[in-house]
Amino acid sequence: MLGPDELDAAVKVLELDPAVNVFVDHRARSTRMEPRWLGGEMWGWYDQGELVSLCHAGANLVAAQSTPAALDAFADRALERGIRTSTVVGLATDVQALWGRLAPYWGPARDERWQQPHLVSDRPPAIAPDPSVRRVRIDELGLIYPACVAMYTEEVGVSPEADGGRDLYTARISQLIRRGWSFARIENDRVVFKAEVAATSPYACQIQGVWVHPDHRGTGLAAPAMAAVVGTCLAEIAPAVSLYVNDHNLAARKAYARAGFVQNATFATIMI
Repeated sequence: MLGPDELDAAVKVLELDPAVNVFVDHRARSTRMEPRWLGGEMWGWYDQGELVSLCHAGANLVAAQSTPAALDAFADRALERGIRTSTVVGLATDVQALWGRLAPYWGPARDERWQQPHLVSDRPPAIAPDPSVRRVRIDELGLIYPACVAMYTEEVGVSPEADGGRDLYTARISQLIRRGWSFARIENDRVVFKAEVAATSPYACQIQGVWVHPDHRGTGLAAPAMAAVVGTCLAEIAPAVSLYVNDHNLAARKAYARAGFVQNATFATIMI
């Protein structure tokens, strides 16, 4: 298990592919890999005395820059430690290797999403941004929260409020708002579009939670709204913006392409 003394070495590994590794990088830097802040563990794999691969083991199991030997070791570690995460996510090749070892013990999966284009944008969108998209204010928590619940339930298939999770989820949304990472278009006290920045590093940020109100889907709202989010993120948060999307969500993929995103990898997510 890695700790604060290995932070510099870990960051050097993660910087090899900063847009793909932004989640693990964010967790490493923001917690300084202190277990009490990490809410889990950060594992490392060494080759000839040099750290070459990492794996975040918390609510999500996410490998980074992992070699085949590292992935085998990370899967064995998860089984030895007796942990069970809610998702296995990351590069599709990494997830395939991890899940191949873990599935007999952790399965069956609730959902398997093997083709999720990972997209990145590092330049201002060519289309005009929606001027109505802005950062959410903390006094608007009551407006944005139902939209966040709706998005999460629609995407994951389970409400974030299940099993008494309302307080924790409210705290998470409030934290994003206070950081300036929550964006929305609000009309007549109703959220019609929203998106959040979920993770950042000095090199990239990752957008999650993109949602359009059902009444506004198919109207062309999403692309200019995303362009507004991307423009603000590039100007004020990070020099590149990333996200990943389900391959079957053609409408979202088209909107992201119009907003300037291009695919640079393929992710996968196993929901357990």
